[in-house]
This record gives sequence, structure tokens and C-alpha cells, in this order.
Amino acid sequence: MSGILPPASTYDACYAQFNWQIPQRFNIATAVCDRHADCSPDNTAIVFEDTDGSQKRLTFGQLQSESNRLANVLTHHGIRRGDRVAIHLPQSFEAAVAHIAAYKLGAIALPLFSLFGPDALRHRLADSGARILLTCQANLPVIEAVRDDLGELEHIIVTDGSAVGAQDLNGLMERVSDCFKTIDTAADDPAMLIYTSGTTGDPKGALHAHRVLLGHLPGVEFPHRYFPQQSDLFWTPADWAWAGGLLDVLLPSLFHGVPVLAKRFDKFEPEAVFQLMVRHGVRNTFMPATALRMLRQFPTPEKFDVKLRSLASGGEALGEDLIGWGRETLGITINEFYGQTEVNLVVGNNGDVMPIKPGSMGRPIPGHQVGVIDDDGREVAVGEIGVVAVRRPDPVMFLEYWNNPVATSAKFLGDWCMLGDLAWRDDDGYLWFKSRDDDVIISSSYRIGPTEVEECLNQHPMVAMSGVIGSPNSIRGEIVKAYVVLADDVIGNDALRADIQAHVKQQLSAHEYPREICFLDELPLTVTGKIQRMRLRERDAKERADTQPNQKG
Repeated sequence: MSGILPPASTYDACYAQFNWQIPQRFNIATAVCDRHADCSPDNTAIVFEDTDGSQKRLTFGQLQSESNRLANVLTHHGIRRGDRVAIHLPQSFEAAVAHIAAYKLGAIALPLFSLFGPDALRHRLADSGARILLTCQANLPVIEAVRDDLGELEHIIVTDGSAVGAQDLNGLMERVSDCFKTIDTAADDPAMLIYTSGTTGDPKGALHAHRVLLGHLPGVEFPHRYFPQQSDLFWTPADWAWAGGLLDVLLPSLFHGVPVLAKRFDKFEPEAVFQLMVRHGVRNTFMPATALRMLRQFPTPEKFDVKLRSLASGGEALGEDLIGWGRETLGITINEFYGQTEVNLVVGNNGDVMPIKPGSMGRPIPGHQVGVIDDDGREVAVGEIGVVAVRRPDPVMFLEYWNNPVATSAKFLGDWCMLGDLAWRDDDGYLWFKSRDDDVIISSSYRIGPTEVEECLNQHPMVAMSGVIGSPNSIRGEIVKAYVVLADDVIGNDALRADIQAHVKQQLSAHEYPREICFLDELPLTVTGKIQRMRLRERDAKERADTQPNQKG
């Protein structure tokens, strides 16, 4: 087994030796399903574990025949090239089949997180103009709550039974052929529409081409220690409805013929996660930092014989303590990577071929030209803060924002696609995240990145998780305000608040410590596990309004 990256012993050699080989014609369904089914139909594609613990293994041959049937069902319902097919399903065989069927048709897959509420679903379904929706019984109530607002949605198909106003997928599949010829598509033809996390404003739909899968491969292979290797098996707690699950795990694994474990927990339970990885012999996993911090709180991980070969994480800085925990507890280095929905997996680490600098995003993934630029599109000097940007053309880069040419244009500065994050580059070429450009806190003329403060807060033994924002202040402009989730069985009080503040003063800087700390049971997170600082700012505004003296007219 081998990937597309040259398995070089140093980062520089790997970067220098790699060149893109993007064919003119390319279809994701052919790459992840048909070619394997044609030569090794009995090889395992997906291992599914249900909520009751029952298991079944599904082959590439089954994946092909079922996706062919669904492609025929969609065709009979009038779905054509370019139509949006909404996929509102958890990690499951049906979710994978739905994606592949959409790609076979030349349609555009629209992944939707199963736990989305009505507002999130309404916006995505209405904005995309999806004509058909595949979902399950458990998700129907929230769909029904918004259906009257979705004039373009013509069909709802349920994968696990029938319901009023929805069709039974199993009955439909029984009446169609399992033969279907995948449509010939260009590598640049649209394949999927993934909505951004929505940390600020309404989520925007990032339209990606079929080539996006090839563009992701180096960013998967590099932090996963030259994935694939013999006996690899991939699992992630991340839902397949967002890029971290779909493009970082499911599709790259199937592309390489590596089995994927499908198991979605209703609630992330560290002990159950350890048991799952042991039970199935999971060798590779992608886990957001939030999940890793929860695993770290489990008191006796050594009782589980976990045999991970690679563990990668992205979305926020891990910090030295979490990387150290990974080495001590799991026996491997957690390789951090970086990207975003529009241009994913473009910076990363591989501890086998480069020194890990805890807190760093890593170095540009082979194949990608990543810069730190100023407002004029010029790369800034080493050590100077600028905006992270990726030079086009790049196969992993999105085509456009759906129905939003103004936002698409604003995303680019010349040939640079600006990722909207502030960072700096050190002498060795490592990138260091400073903050989102819209999250910077300016206090007493100091520019403070909230991520740095959060990382310091999370190192306090009583802190499980934290979110930091700037709160308006008449003297300092803004003060640093922290919302903190405490570790299990820890009770927040003024003494603990003072201790946490002292910790940040001592470990980070006196001007960056949180002058206000609020204890919460949980933080608002996006579906990708990122902190929704916009929601924290809204909460702060309400808290400040509630404490103002009543104003009489």
C-alpha cells in the first residue's frame, strides 16, 4: 500500500519531491468505489457498529451495487447533473452510499449534520436550493418543522422506514437495477457543497470540485505518518457531514482501499471511545482538540491496549501538555494540522520527519504554497504577523461561495486565497497561529489573540475547556474575558477564579490575563468542535446589559 506522497525521511525532501498529478477527467465515485469494486469487490470498505453494539462489514462490491441503485432512484426522481442532494445522516453505510450516488450522477452532495436544529437546516436547505433530502426517522421532526419554508425541496427519502410525507428508501431500492454507469466528469466539475462553521454571520456554502479529494490526500497522508500502511483502519468521532469527517477521513480512506469504522456516539464518552478503538483495532484517528482533552480526563487510560499508529488533530492549537499526554499515554505523537472548509489541510506536522514545536500549526503540506501576507498581498518578514493565505491554483481550493459572488471575490487578493487567520512564520518555516482576524482583542493598545489565552487557561489543572473574547471596557477599550468549563467535580468560586487569573499572569503575561471569568457547564461549539466566540460575545453583551442600572426616560 502506498499513498501519493513520496515516503521521504525529511520534510524538505518530501516537499521537494512531490508534484501534483491531477487528471483532466476525474470523478470521486470512480476513485473511492468503482475501481476497488471492479478489482477487489470482497475487500472491506466500511465496518458499521450500531448503537446496540451489533456490527456488520460492508464490502466495496456492496458499496458499488447500493450506490448504483440509489443513483437510479435519484434519476427516477428527476435529479440531474448539478442538482443538490441533501444528505442528513449520521456516520453510516447509507451516508457513504448517498455521497457516492450523488457523485455518480454528477449531482452536488450537500452534507448536513444530524444534530442541526431548525434554523441551521432551514438556512442550508433554502440557500442551496436542494431538491431532494435523504434522512432517517430520528431526524424527521426537525425537517418537518422547516419544510414549509423550503419551496424547492421536492422529495424526502427516509433510509430506515416510511413516514407521512416521506418515502421509504428500501422500497425504492428494491425496484431499481444495481447497474449504473458513472457520469464522466471533469476534475473541476462541482461535487459537494459544504457550509462553513458560521463563527460569524450566516454560514456560507463552499462549493468544491471533484478534484478536492485529490487535493486532500497529501494533507491526510503527511500527518498520518505516510498513510496508508498495512493493517490501517480509520475512525473519527467527527461527523461525516463536515470536512473533518468526510474529506479528512471517509473519502481518503476509501480512495486508498482502507476500511473505515462508522460509529457515532450520541455523547462523547472517553471510556466508550477507548473501548471502541480496542474492539476494532483502530489504527488511525482524527480527533479535534476538544475530544482529546476529554480523553485526557479519563483517569486510567493505561488499562486499554490501544494500538494507534497515527493520531492527527486540527481546529485549534494543542499545546505542549496535550502533545505530551499523547506520547505518554498512547505512545505516539499527535500531529496537528490546519486548514478550513474552503481550503483544507494545507499546513501540518509529521513527527517522524520533522521536529514538533508544540503550539505550532506546522509547515506547509507538500503541494501547497502557503504564505503569511499583508494587506497588499506581499509576504511579511519572518516573525511578523500577517494573514495566512494559499496561492492558487490549488486542487484543494474551493470553487466559489454558493450564490455569493461578493464574498467569493473578497476571499481573494490577487492569486492569494486568504484564510482569515492571523499567524507568523518562524526561521524554520513553521507557522504559528495568532488568532482569527475578527477575534483579535485590543486591550490598552495591546493586540491579544484569544487562542493563546485559551491554551494557557486549559493548562490549569481545574480547567477542562475555555473560550476567550474581548469585552468592551470604557478604560482599556476591551478587557480579556474568559468563559470556563471546569473539570469534573470542581466547583467554581472566587478563590478558584483568582487562582486561574494568577496562573495566566504567571504562565502567559500580565496584560493578557482574563480580568473577568465566568464558569459555564458547556461552551457553544460549531459542528467542527470550534468555539463559537460570536455566541460568547452575544452572551457577554446580554450580561453587561443586565448589570446596567435601569434607565428612565
